[in-house]
Amino acid sequence: MQSALPAHPKRYFVTGIGTDVGKTIASAVLTEALQADYWKPVQAGNLEDSDTHTVKSLITNTRTVFHPEAYRLKMPASPHTAAAAEGIRLSLENMHLPSTTNHLIVEGAGGVMVPLNDKELVLDLIQKLQLEVILVSRNYLGSINHTLMAVEVLRSRNLSIAGIIFNGEPNASSEEFILNYTQLPAFPRLRQEKSVDKNTVLRYASTFQENLISHEQ
Repeated sequence: MQSALPAHPKRYFVTGIGTDVGKTIASAVLTEALQADYWKPVQAGNLEDSDTHTVKSLITNTRTVFHPEAYRLKMPASPHTAAAAEGIRLSLENMHLPSTTNHLIVEGAGGVMVPLNDKELVLDLIQKLQLEVILVSRNYLGSINHTLMAVEVLRSRNLSIAGIIFNGEPNASSEEFILNYTQLPAFPRLRQEKSVDKNTVLRYASTFQENLISHEQ
């Protein structure tokens, strides 16, 4: 992978149009491409095999620092439900950006409208952190609707969207409509892989690095 990186620290919040659309793999690729730090504010379920563990297992560079989650919840459920099961309430006041001068990738939980507590959503966390958003989309029946709604909701809060990552098998018609309608750029595609390992992530990271550098210019 080429050594050039964006000159100024880039900080992105990676969110998706729903659950299981590929946010964690996208986050791993972005983390490797930028040799960025990584932070998952809320982990709900799979504490022994968390998203942080997954990304760490896929990274080869030695610069990345993995910052601890603000909340680690046992139940694999919506964060507000998982927190309630443990008798706690998630608070945005306890979710602060890690202190770092490096690039930073922040991975959200589910989509933008996922509740963190009885009044606040992942959307509110993005707004608090004031990070540029990268939206991960995956093709399925209804994905155009879900992608456009996510974009509209983010824009309703005047949040900046760097672009969309399409993950999985291509659907030219759907993707062309989404890009034309939103006027957002597309990052390189993540294809459906039989398996994903460090070499897979490194291969994608090289292409993403070129894209992220040109995005800065």
